[in-house]
Amino acid sequence: MDGRILSSLHILSIMESSVPTPAPYATRLTGVWAEQMPRTRAMGVTLAVLDEVQLEIRMPMGPNLNHTGTVFGGSVSALATLAGWSAVWLLLVEAGVEAHTVIQDSSIRYTNPGLTDVVARVIRPGPIEVERFLTMLARRGRGRIGVAVTVSDEAGQVVAAFEGRYVAHT
Repeated sequence: MDGRILSSLHILSIMESSVPTPAPYATRLTGVWAEQMPRTRAMGVTLAVLDEVQLEIRMPMGPNLNHTGTVFGGSVSALATLAGWSAVWLLLVEAGVEAHTVIQDSSIRYTNPGLTDVVARVIRPGPIEVERFLTMLARRGRGRIGVAVTVSDEAGQVVAAFEGRYVAHT
């Protein structure tokens, strides 16, 4: 069988697994950021939570200030994009699929100024979306999946709501 092809049974077994994401995935993910996305270092992002339900990435205000003393909107957008990309990366790693992932399109709505450090939170896509994504990727060598990200400040106030569509290709 072609190494790019996943059996439906394998996809379903991955999706039905309730095992928490092991710590090595966190180490691998932050390693990818450091090696392949150097902008993440300049932004000061850190992985705060990575489990079977969600992913959270923190970003300090200091290196991401704008001229008005709030968090720069471009940094918020980059953080949200990174959070979504990281969630898709995790799905692929858990499925044992080697693929390249890029953002296809996105929208962001800024709701409040960021007055403190911020956190981007992704609730991982559900099993139906994941199955559709992995099946399309296995059949066509390309899959698309939507990811929603909420960026909040330290008080829990929403700073931005982001929706992105990511494309993975083998």
